[in-house]
Amino acid sequence: MSHKLLKTFLILPASLLTLNAALAAPTLKADVMVTTAIVTVGDMFDGAGLRAEQAMFRSPAPGTAGVVSIEAIRAAAIKAGVTNFDAEGIDKVRVARQGTAIDETILTGLIAADLKNRGILTPGMTAQASFDTMLPQINADNATDPAKLVSMRYMPANGAFAARFVVSGVDKPLDVTGQINLMIEAPHLAANLSAGTVLTPADVEMKLVPLRFAESSGFTSIDQLVGKTLERPSRAGMMLKATDVSDPEVVARNQAVTVYFRNGPMTLTVKGQALNSASLGQPVSVLNSMSKKVLTGVALANGAVEIKAGPINVAGL
Repeated sequence: MSHKLLKTFLILPASLLTLNAALAAPTLKADVMVTTAIVTVGDMFDGAGLRAEQAMFRSPAPGTAGVVSIEAIRAAAIKAGVTNFDAEGIDKVRVARQGTAIDETILTGLIAADLKNRGILTPGMTAQASFDTMLPQINADNATDPAKLVSMRYMPANGAFAARFVVSGVDKPLDVTGQINLMIEAPHLAANLSAGTVLTPADVEMKLVPLRFAESSGFTSIDQLVGKTLERPSRAGMMLKATDVSDPEVVARNQAVTVYFRNGPMTLTVKGQALNSASLGQPVSVLNSMSKKVLTGVALANGAVEIKAGPINVAGL
C-alpha cells in the first residue's frame, strides 16, 4: 500500500467522526412551549436524542412566559449532559407555559356540581354565583381538571357561601366567598293572548327566574298549563301561575246538551238545555226540554252530561 493511499484511509475516519459529531449536535429552538413545571432537553432542542427527557430548569408559572439567556442555557445544558449544540445565532429563548385561566365561569361550574351532588340543585335549576371580591389573575396547568373544589360551606337561608379550591400547578389554595342565587326554569307566555285562549306548547316558553321568586309567586309546570284556558287577557313575557288558567269548558251555558242516564245495561237519553257552563267532570244543571224539570249531572268530554246511577225516578227524567 502506498504512503499516499494510507494517508487517505487515516484521514477518512477522522472526517466521518467530525461529520457524525456535527449531525448529532442538537439545535436550539428560538421559541419553546411547555405544559409541565420542568423544561427538558427535548423541549429546548431539536434532535435531543437520548437526553431528551433530562431536566434543565423550571418553567414559568402556568399561562405565563419568560426569556432565558444563551449563557443560562449553556450552563443548564452542560449539567444535563449536552456539551455541544447548534445555537444558530440565537442569544435568548422565549419559554412559555400553557395554562387555563381560572375565572368565575369555571368556579361557578364546580359550585353547581357540588350543589347537584348534595341534591340542592335539581333538574331544571341552575346556580349563579357572585363573588365578594374580584378574583385574582390565576392560571392552572393545561390539565383535564384545572381546578377542584375541596370544601364549601353553603347557607341556604341567605345564599352565602365560602369555598376553597385547589388549582393545578399552583401551590397556594384559592379561597373565595360570595352569594349563590338558585335559578329555575318557569313558564312564561310567548305572546299576548286573550282570555279563553287554550294554551298550546308554542304559547309557552321557559325562562330562568330566581327560585325564591318562583316559589313565592306560585309558578307551575308547563304540563299543568298546556290544554288549559287563560282566565284573563295576558301579555307576552308574563310568568304563568296555576291561578292564571282553568280547565277548558266542555259545556257552555244555554247550550243544548244530551243527558245520559246509565244504570247497568240500561242507558236512557233526554235532551235539555245547560243552565251553567262547566269543565270536564264539573257539575251541570240541565233543564229537560220535555218535562221542564232540572236535572243535575257532570260534564263529559264530548259536551254531553251524565247522571250517575242512584236513587232517581227514571220516569221523572
